[in-house]
Formats: sequence, structure tokens, C-alpha cells
Amino acid sequence: MTKLAAVLSRAEYGVQAPQVRVEVHISRGLPQLNIVGMPETAVKESKDRVRAAIMNAGYEFPQHRITISLSPADIPKHGGRYDLPIAIGVLAASGQVNTDLLLDVELVGELALGGDLRPIRGVLPVVSAVASTGRSLICPVDNGTEAALVQSCDCMLANNLLEVCAWLDAVDELPRATLQLNQTNKPCADMADVKGQEQAKRALTIAAAGQHNLLFYGPPGTGKTMLASRLPGILPELTEAEALETASVASISAHGFDPNHWSQPPFRAPHHTASAAALVGGGSNPMPGEISLAQNGVLFLDELPEFSRHVLEVLREPMESGKIIISRAARTAEFPARFQLLASLNPCPCGYFGDQDRTCECSLGQIQNYRNRISGPLLDRIDLQVEVPRIPHKVLRQSSRSNVNSETIKQQVISSRKRQHQRNGGKSNALLEGKDIERFIPLTEPLQDFLESVVDQLRLSARAYHRIIKVARTIADLDSCEQVQQNHLAEAISFRGFDRSR
Repeated sequence: MTKLAAVLSRAEYGVQAPQVRVEVHISRGLPQLNIVGMPETAVKESKDRVRAAIMNAGYEFPQHRITISLSPADIPKHGGRYDLPIAIGVLAASGQVNTDLLLDVELVGELALGGDLRPIRGVLPVVSAVASTGRSLICPVDNGTEAALVQSCDCMLANNLLEVCAWLDAVDELPRATLQLNQTNKPCADMADVKGQEQAKRALTIAAAGQHNLLFYGPPGTGKTMLASRLPGILPELTEAEALETASVASISAHGFDPNHWSQPPFRAPHHTASAAALVGGGSNPMPGEISLAQNGVLFLDELPEFSRHVLEVLREPMESGKIIISRAARTAEFPARFQLLASLNPCPCGYFGDQDRTCECSLGQIQNYRNRISGPLLDRIDLQVEVPRIPHKVLRQSSRSNVNSETIKQQVISSRKRQHQRNGGKSNALLEGKDIERFIPLTEPLQDFLESVVDQLRLSARAYHRIIKVARTIADLDSCEQVQQNHLAEAISFRGFDRSR
């Protein structure tokens, strides 16, 4: 007796889902089950789950020598996602289910001992990969809402092993995954509640409109964190492509993905004790970090100098490239990391340097050491650097009814983004590079002379020079101007406050 069956499934490696061929070979010999093909502990334990699930579903588990190969063998296999394809492979090899439909379908799912299917992590990359092949997919019912986001894939849902076997034997049909979202946005704090700080609110509007990086600095208690928490409320919703890209990263993370908020840009705010691996991702089986979970959204770093300098320096490359590559001995995993950096800091360790109401107790050496925790190259990559000063107490007594609310600002941001995408070929101003800047943001000779004189006076880098131009273009878009004017450049330069203070 020698029988062979093959079932297709998908592995998880980064945001990719490489195909795995599950081959089951049954031969004569003492009852034994071996799994080969670089299986990790959870995969090795699947033989016990599969045996119990098959028996509790009313089928016979073969009392022969069973060898299960997960190929290609050089891809690490982990998790319970291979339970369902292994069980179907055993039943197919032993002749208990029909194999005619196995060539056109892929399977993923973890089995309970009773035969029920439990959801798996990272089903969205699996569905996207299967859709490109033209095959169908069978996955657990609890993954249905997430799987239905990829509408180009024929995704079928099953509650248990028996339903999958019934479909293979053409006894019953499996329901298709349908998109049933209770689309809601997470409540965001309103900009109208912020009293005073007009320059900071203006900077937030510009940052949201052009996807620019933003730094707030000032004494404690002036509203830096409060202002930062208002940014999600003025950001436009993600496009379908952006939302799918962001959801794919969240799907493979430890926290999972909530489909009901899938069009809302993510807002990540890690604590300053976060390690470099937590920020950029890592592990023996690479997992996404905070910068990837903030894909197409905002990464907020409160109390920036309190982060380890090494942790901050790892941000420099992904801020430019929009991706992070995590290398391991055998393989490399690439995660997207196109995020908008929002940060805040105090001007000195005690927080009161330059404050008119409080006396700073720090020495010049302490202030310098504190600021040196943030490197010049990292500051160069922050487009807007805005001081948030202390406001008079009488301003706090004023009514907030006359303040502009977040919804009004959001509409301005959306209009500005539309102008940018039409002009820049679908890119926001902050994402323009090199020749794109010369092409889409031409400056007259007098404006170039004006900008060069200011850059020389402030001793700014070439990177800062180009970022000033991009911020000026965003300001012009907010003003509905076709060309950048000198007042736009002057306002953009005024937002390099931390450079001037240094």
C-alpha cells in the first residue's frame, strides 16, 4: 500500500505569503507520522490535533507509516495554519475524500480537537497571494470579514473539517466570503478644543496636507501632546490600495486587524522605552515593528530625547526609503514603512530653557548633551519644527466656539491633497524627490536667490533646502495658488525653528 496526495497552502513570511505544497505519503509499516520541511514546534504538534480532529469528525486515521512534506523546505513553517491542509492530505491519501477539486483550491486553518476550524493570523496576505493565481481559497469562518476585503479572490468559508470534506465530495457547497463592514472611525479629539497656539495648529494643517514630518518643542504643559492627538482627526481617509497595504501589515501583527476601521490612517505612539526591534521589527521569524504598523499613517514619538539614540538612528533609512529590510542568516523580510513622523520634546532636561515664566536650572553642557541625543541627520528629515510656547492664562478662559473645528480643517487638507496628486502623479508633496521637485515645484530666479541666502545664513543642509521647497508648495496648495510665492517660502522657513535655535 503506497498512496500519495498533495494539497496547496500558504506560509507566512513578512507581508508575503509564499506557496507551500503539503504532500502526504502513506506506506506500509508501523503506525508513525513524521513532518519534514523545516516545521517549528507548533507545526510538529499539528499531528496530534489532526489525528483527534479526523477521528472526531467520523473518519478513520490511517494506522500506517505517514510522511508529510512541507515544501519548499527552506521556508520556515510555524503556527497552526497547516492543520487543515494536512488533515485533508491524510484523508485524500487514504482515499476517504475526493481529490478532483484539490488542484484548484488552497487551504489554511487551525483545527480544534473536535474538528472545528479556528482563525489564523495574517490571512489578508494569503488571500492577496491566492487571488493572483486564479485559484480559490478555503479558510475559517472567523477570517471571513478580513478575507472578503480582497474582492478579486474566490474565498470560501468553513466552520469545521466535515464541511470541507463535504465540499470536496460535492455533497454540499461552502458559503463565499462577503464584505460586511460596520465601518466606523475611531473618535478623535477636536482641534476646536485647542485654545491659542495658532502657529502650532497651522503647522498641523500643513503637515496633514503634505504628509510632512513635524516636531513640536517647548516647555512642559504647553499642549504639545494635546496638539499631536488632534492630527488623526484632520487626516483624509486611506484609499482602497493604501488601506489594503496597511491592513496586510496589521493582519500579521500580534494585535491583529480590525476591519471596521480599515480606511482610517493608523496612529502609533510607542513608549520611549521601546527597543530598536520593537520600533523597526525583528525576531527569528521577523515581525513588523511600530514604523510598519504606522504604514500610511502617523508615528508619534513623545519626549523624543528620552528615546535611546540608537533607537532613533534606525529611523533614518526607512524615513527616506519608505521600507525596512530585516536580514536574517537564511532569509530577509521586507516590510513597508511609509509613515509620517510626529514628535515632541522639551528644550532642555528641566524643560524651562527660554521660558519667560520659569527659570531654567540646567547648565549649557546639560542642555547641549540633551539636544545631542537627537542627531542632525534625523532633524534634517523633519520638515516642520515648531515652538509651542506657554500661553497666557486669560486665553484659557476664552470660549472655543469661534475656533475652527477638525472637520473644516480636514476638508482643506483633502482639497490640498487632490491638487498635489493631480499635479505630482499621485504623490503628496513630502514624497517628491530629486527631479520631481524641479519638475513640479519650479522657483523663479528671485525666489531661488532668496532661499539660498536664508539657507546659507542658517547653515542648512541640501536636504533641508529641498524640504523647505516642498513645505512651501504645500502652503501654496492650501492657499489654492498655482505657483509658489515668496510669502510661502518665508512661512516654510519660519517652521525651521529648532534649526535656528541650534
